[in-house]
This record gives sequence, C-alpha cells and structure tokens, in this order.
Amino acid sequence: MSVYTPLTLKEVQVFAAPYGLEVVELIPIQGGIQNTNYFLRCDNQNEYVLTIFEELDQQAAGELIPVLQHLGQAGLPVAVPLSYSGQAIHQLKEKPAQIAPRLIGQHPTLATVAQVEAIAIAQAKMHVALQNFPLQRDHVRDHAYWAGVARQLKPRMHVADQALLSKLLGLYEALTAVYPQRPKGFIHSDLFRDNTLFADDQLQGILDFYELNQDELLFDIAITLNDFCTDFPELSLNESKAIAFLNAYETVRPLTQDEKACLELYLAMAAGRFWLMRLQVAAKNAAEGRTGADILQKNPDEMRNMLIERLKFVTA
Repeated sequence: MSVYTPLTLKEVQVFAAPYGLEVVELIPIQGGIQNTNYFLRCDNQNEYVLTIFEELDQQAAGELIPVLQHLGQAGLPVAVPLSYSGQAIHQLKEKPAQIAPRLIGQHPTLATVAQVEAIAIAQAKMHVALQNFPLQRDHVRDHAYWAGVARQLKPRMHVADQALLSKLLGLYEALTAVYPQRPKGFIHSDLFRDNTLFADDQLQGILDFYELNQDELLFDIAITLNDFCTDFPELSLNESKAIAFLNAYETVRPLTQDEKACLELYLAMAAGRFWLMRLQVAAKNAAEGRTGADILQKNPDEMRNMLIERLKFVTA
C-alpha cells in the first residue's frame, strides 16, 4: 500500500463529498506494494480507507464488491466499500478508487498461537464460503501466470538464482503430477499478517482482497502459514504454530491426502512466488522511476532465503 498517486486534501474532499463524507485529514498508508491507500479522518472523527487501484481497471476493481458483501454475510470481518449512485468504484485522478470503513486493530508483529488458529479458521471459512461463488476474473495469477513471470525474470538472474528457480519448478512439476487431487477455488492470495487486524488474540479484520483469484486452496494456506508461523527475522518454520494452524483449519475444511502430501512443496512454492513478485515490483518501480519515502519496496531476498529454507524439507 505504497503511495503511487499523490493527492491533496482538497482533491480527496471533492471525491468524498458525494459519499456524504466531510474529510478533514488525509494520512498516507505505507505497508504494501500494489495500490495507493490513504486513511481519511472525517469531521465526526469516523475514519475510512481510500484506495486507488494502480493495476486494476474499473470493472476488475468493482468485481470485488459482491465478494466482500458475501464474506461479510458469512460472518467474516471484512470492510464493505461505501456506494453512491448505485456503485462503489468511482474515478479519481483517472484511476478507479473506492472508500471503505476503517477496521480497527493491529497487525501482529509475531503471531501468537491463538492468532494463528484464528486466521486459519477464518481462511478455511473463506474458502468454503467462496467455493461456488459466481465470479469470473480477468485478474488471474495462478501457476501459469507465475511460470510466465519466472521465464521473464530468469534471464536477468544470477546463475545460482536461475538454478534455484529451475529446481523449484522442476519439483513442482514432478510432485503435482503424482498428487493431482488438490482442490481449487477463490483464494485471497495475499493473506499476510499486514493484511489482518487483531485486538489481542481476536481477529478484527481481513484486508486487501485485490489479489483474489481462482487457484489451488493449498497455495493460500501455504502463503498464510509461511507468514504467520515464521518467527521473523528467523526464516525457519515454527513447528508448533504450523501444527496449530493446520489443526484449526481442518476444523472447518479437512485437507485432501494429496494436499497433505504436497504441503511442504507448496510452502516453498509460496515463498518462490513472492520472491518473483518482489523482483517484478522492483523492476517495475525502476522502469517507471517510482522512488521516494512513500514507495515501499519489500526485499526479495527475504523470500528467496525462505524458499531455500523450505526446500530443505522437500523431496520429489
């Protein structure tokens, strides 16, 4: 949630007025890498989040509104965007934008076991709730997409990194051919600690659904398990937290035997995907001259090193 599109308070006041909001303060949000986000404080002290979509067009951004409404009805803590004139997505600086209520809570620094269990249960409920949801997205970032990104980035990598990537993709092709029963559905794709809000051990909010797409549920599990069950800055997995996560998840949706067989590989693949994503974002920022204090660029080496750590436990 870097600030790629600078805004003035006056511009935001004009944009927010049709929503019935009188904005008195504008606060840039740093913490992610895809969209521009600001906190809005209004004259009645209520707070909201303004999001400008940097990659999605108006249709793609609007597709998420019924998803959030559906998840809210299923009891999950999500922020449903405000609407006027029958729609939630409007144009700001010639880009699609929305305003949603601000959910209150804190991002976990190092997740407790109770927080790990809470997010695992919420993720499983999300997978079940969206299993038959009638939505087709052009925004697809499945294995085919990431294999394409790997082909684009690989020639610019060091020889050792090329070999690491080739090893990962080779293991994926080998193991997934042996264990094909891996359910697909809509997944969050970015359910890290900084996209959740907690009050002590109580889950208060799940944020940032912009990467929502259809993919294997096991990838979503692996992404979240990697982040919530790693005691950073160490990159090894906290086994007791990982077991707590999986046990909690399975109280809602039991894993298939093939998912269980592939889990260690998918922990490595999840780290690999975010290694590629961070390299991709860094390349785009450099190409477009995106610099400054409001541009967050996460370190690709963190995910590369996690990938190496996770591969220690994978056998073809």
